[in-house]
Amino acid sequence: MKRLSALAVVHNAEALLPACLDSVAFADEIVVVLDRCTDGSKAIALAHGAKIVEGAWPMEGPRRNAGLAACSGDWILEIDADERATPALGAEIRAAIETAPTGAILVPFENRIGGVTVKHGWGAYNGVAAKRCLFAAGTKHWGEGRLHPPVQQSDIVRTLNAPMIHDVYEDLPHMYARLLRYCRLAAEDMVEQNALPRATKTARRVFSRFWKSYVSRQGRKEGFYGIALATYSALYPLLSHLMALELQRRGK
Repeated sequence: MKRLSALAVVHNAEALLPACLDSVAFADEIVVVLDRCTDGSKAIALAHGAKIVEGAWPMEGPRRNAGLAACSGDWILEIDADERATPALGAEIRAAIETAPTGAILVPFENRIGGVTVKHGWGAYNGVAAKRCLFAAGTKHWGEGRLHPPVQQSDIVRTLNAPMIHDVYEDLPHMYARLLRYCRLAAEDMVEQNALPRATKTARRVFSRFWKSYVSRQGRKEGFYGIALATYSALYPLLSHLMALELQRRGK
């Protein structure tokens, strides 16, 4: 029987972590990376019998790679604190890893805002329809970057049917608070890597991303949530660019 490790990388996630770790009890091993946690996340992880990795990582990629290195399973399921595997997904995962060839398995996602399932309009740095979050050990490596670092990963070898539940946002204020935080991180990466785009490219992305979210990805079917998601997608490149300009002016 193939061994399965469930990996969660968290920062002060005590409100979400119990349900997350409960949902992956079907795994043979739970690994929790605690990045500068000052709340009760460690106690929760220990209560679930998790292997603990503690430290401080300014970049997302290295902290996730530290978690991957701590996993001993043949297959690894990466799960964030605001995600939950359903019993149906757990059973499908256990069956899939017994017969799947080495590589990545695509897991569909059911994205929610305030507990309401929102099917359309996702993308551009918020929710995704599916992720390669289940993969054979040694087939994934995260690159550098504060936000959305590049990933080296094997090809998809199978696609599952049961979805991962993702409580993306508590409400719209939570959505836009996260937008500002993500834009700041993206701006820091731009300045550090000297990768500030041309103003005309940023302007085009504002309109193209709104169109993609609201029209191409059918966010218009989701009422005001669809408008909110499209606005998020449009604001992300603009605010990131403006914040990068401010950081440059301050010499940071």
